[in-house]
Amino acid sequence: MENSKTYSRLIPILPALILILLPSLFAFSQETDPYATARERMVINDLLGRDITNRRVLEAMGTIKRHLFVAPRYASQAYADHPLPIGEGQTISQPYIVALMTQILDLRPGEKVLEIGTGSGYQAAVLSFFTDQVYSIEIRKRLAQEAGMRLKRLGYSKIMVKHGDGYFGWPEHAPFDAIIVTAAANHIPPPLMDQLKYGGRLLIPLGSTTYYQTLTKITKTREGSKVEHLIGVVFVPMIGKVLDR
Repeated sequence: MENSKTYSRLIPILPALILILLPSLFAFSQETDPYATARERMVINDLLGRDITNRRVLEAMGTIKRHLFVAPRYASQAYADHPLPIGEGQTISQPYIVALMTQILDLRPGEKVLEIGTGSGYQAAVLSFFTDQVYSIEIRKRLAQEAGMRLKRLGYSKIMVKHGDGYFGWPEHAPFDAIIVTAAANHIPPPLMDQLKYGGRLLIPLGSTTYYQTLTKITKTREGSKVEHLIGVVFVPMIGKVLDR
């Protein structure tokens, strides 16, 4: 859903251990998966070669088959580091941004995460690599239905997908340990902050919905909110109630 600028807040220098263990991240066979080599190249060049250092994130990106989340005519481009169209003016985010947002969110087993903007379901599938409590909302009905069916068909049966306006979150399943917004907003939706646990993290592209935004991490505390501005991005705009302001 975006083209990223240089990530200025580099996570500590790449541990040598990741390089040693790298071959174990690709437990797939080129004979049975024609996209295995492309996926491995993506992880090594576009993720590990930049600032994605979390081994579990690299493993998730090297395991989950992105080509199954795009239309067949785009499958050959699935592991290139750029967005791809998924219909209704929406895109699947470039792999680097998916990996980066997942790394920043730092999910732990058992945590409950809410995604705003299901799209094709790829980011939700990546999140499910870390926790079995993934909830995702998509405002476009057709995309929500297709993503829900796709995820179930691929075996991601524990991911819950809902058609609705993500501005209001999913109060029936709140509070959440983490919330990730995959569309640009010019303000933080209050219902999302209300549904975040103390100590929880909200990650959102914040700023102009026409030009650039800043990927922003908000940590909710009893004393207030800790705000971190991380990287310049360009996402498609969030729609629905958010447009009233």
